Amino acid sequence: MLKGINQEITVSTSDDLISEFIDVRKKTMEIFNPLKVEDAVIQSDPFGSPPNWHIAHVTWFYQKILEKHANQQSKTNDTFKIPEINTEYLNSYYQQFKNILPKDQRGRFPRPTVAQSIEYRKKIDKSIIDFLSTFKKRLPESIKYDIWLANQHEMQHQELMIYDLQNYFARFSDPLDNYQVERTKRRKVTKYTSTKKMVEIDGGIYHLGFKGNGFSYDNELPEHKTYLQPYKIDITPVSNEDFIKFIEDDGYKRFGFWLADGWEIVNRERWNAPLYWFKENGKWFKKDFSGINEIDPEEPVVNVSYYEADAYAKWIGKRLPTEAEWEKAASWNEGLHEKTLYPWGNERPSDEHANLLESLFWRPAKIGSFEKGKSHYGCYQMIGDVWEWTSSEYVLYPGFKSRFSEYTDKWAINQKVLRGGCFATPRKQIRNSYRNYFKPYERILFSGFRCAMDLD
Repeated sequence: MLKGINQEITVSTSDDLISEFIDVRKKTMEIFNPLKVEDAVIQSDPFGSPPNWHIAHVTWFYQKILEKHANQQSKTNDTFKIPEINTEYLNSYYQQFKNILPKDQRGRFPRPTVAQSIEYRKKIDKSIIDFLSTFKKRLPESIKYDIWLANQHEMQHQELMIYDLQNYFARFSDPLDNYQVERTKRRKVTKYTSTKKMVEIDGGIYHLGFKGNGFSYDNELPEHKTYLQPYKIDITPVSNEDFIKFIEDDGYKRFGFWLADGWEIVNRERWNAPLYWFKENGKWFKKDFSGINEIDPEEPVVNVSYYEADAYAKWIGKRLPTEAEWEKAASWNEGLHEKTLYPWGNERPSDEHANLLESLFWRPAKIGSFEKGKSHYGCYQMIGDVWEWTSSEYVLYPGFKSRFSEYTDKWAINQKVLRGGCFATPRKQIRNSYRNYFKPYERILFSGFRCAMDLD
């Protein structure tokens, strides 16, 4: 069972970093442990990965950081190598470490076994803790950032593993028979907030990017000026109810709403609804972690591609927001004339603010939930529930400087930016400035969207 997970720890000493490391590693295994061995080694689709690969890969990442820093103090480079693990299978895409296993082949290799992966984790856990414990005084910034990054990297894979589990169970099995998760009771909403409501936001110069002393990825930096025209933005994500209207108006059959690449995919893949949806007796259903249920019209639409989001926006007479427009709507406090870390302020996320991994909902909450999580402009659910597609291409900010080569920099091509996190995103990872990015055709992530419009 996935139990409650601790709040964010401010990392300032080696003890703080060790505490965060232990929490992150424990959470990963809480997600992994309910799996049967057979489920843990299956790669359900070429764009996913076996859960066993996830838990071993993130451990390999820590090993590489140990080799980078700890072995500088050692006379041999063999100090942190684990002989019984063939680690070349665990490299995802880092050319600097060589021997990369192609992604679509990760399910073809039954080694390391699940037992070996778990033992590998235990050995690297001990090595990381022993290494960090040697710093009695101030932890060097380079080491602090790399371990911090490794913790964040593992949080990303916690979310990716949940994507893969959803895809696997939806396609091949009954999730209730194979993966039991502890869920809180669904939050009751006093009223349904219409997705047709929009808020006006002034234009002008906006400082885009991360501002603060905590962790951020290098692609959130540097904070820089951008100019925005006045615009309007939806106060909620687009709901299932509204997206069904698009479907029923032959939205998937009318080429005029679609970008050329999207229209090609719609026809080739025969898309007629979001991923995991199916129709029986005139009603739409979905198979997810709670089983097979009729689509809830009051939840945000999820598992849609950029192409679907863009087509809906054209159909409704709107557009997708840019990432700068999205960030200002989430961050800017006009009264204080400053940005905040989260839509509601700088207080860390809680169950009253947002539906994130620790909320244990395992699906989006209804539109209009989390009154205390609204932005200063009155926008709901900008953090949690569903990642939100923006119209912005994923490019590096002006003045970008890489802090870990090949992590965020090499992906700045042919991808779209998403913002806000989802119900599978850990609280410690998300903030208004966080930039996620996926190919415009991808739907495995828990992605939705809200619309924007220009002001005359």
